Order: sequence, then structure tokens, then C-alpha cells
Amino acid sequence: QVRLVESGGDSVQAGGSLRLSCAISGDTDSYGCMGWFRRTSPEKGREGVAAIAPDGTQDYADSVKGRFTVSFDNAKNTLLLQMNSLRPEDTAMYYCAADRPAWCQTAKFASIVPYLHFEGQGTQVTVSS
Repeated sequence: QVRLVESGGDSVQAGGSLRLSCAISGDTDSYGCMGWFRRTSPEKGREGVAAIAPDGTQDYADSVKGRFTVSFDNAKNTLLLQMNSLRPEDTAMYYCAADRPAWCQTAKFASIVPYLHFEGQGTQVTVSS
């Protein structure tokens, strides 16, 4: 079993920055492909935002490319998402997710993050104009 716990969500002004963290614990053989997805409302679908493969390769949704950076702190077993130049349309509940490494072998693998098996409870990001 794998457990993911997000933190770092907050309310910020447009143009500001936030860093989200996702502490991962459990069976390390069960995951290697990790990432973040968001959901703006219960009625809307999940949007894959960023993902990182076991070899460090990253992929991003076009909507956040150049503004968000995903990374993994091996020492702390923590997935990070640095978000800069935030916009009101970035307002959403952000979730981290993880699954076996093979999931990151697809093209545009940020888009598959919402389908990864293990996910956290989410952290709210609100950006005001």
C-alpha cells in the first residue's frame, strides 16, 4: 500500500507563487511514476498538470508549461510542485498521484496522472485577481 499526503495549498494573489508538497510512504516497489492533477469543481473533470518519471523526465500540461515545475526529493521521499506566476484559472483542488513506472512511458504522460492508482486527499489552491 502507498499513502500520499499533500500540503502547501493556500490563497494567493495572481502573479504569486506556491509550493505544494506530497509526502509519500509505503511500498516503494509499487510506484515510480508520480505527478499532480487538479479539479476545479466536482462537475468538471480532472486535469493532469505535471508528472515525473523515475529517470527524472518531466512532462507538463500546456496550460502550466513554463510556470510550474515538478520535482522529487529523494531524501525526504516527497513530490514537489513549484507554481509560479499563478493565475485565477489555476484555482483548484490539487492532488498528487503515483503508480508503477510503466505509466510514465506514454507520450504526454502528464495527461494520465488522473488515472494513477494511488492518490492523496488534495490541497486547495485559490488564486484571486
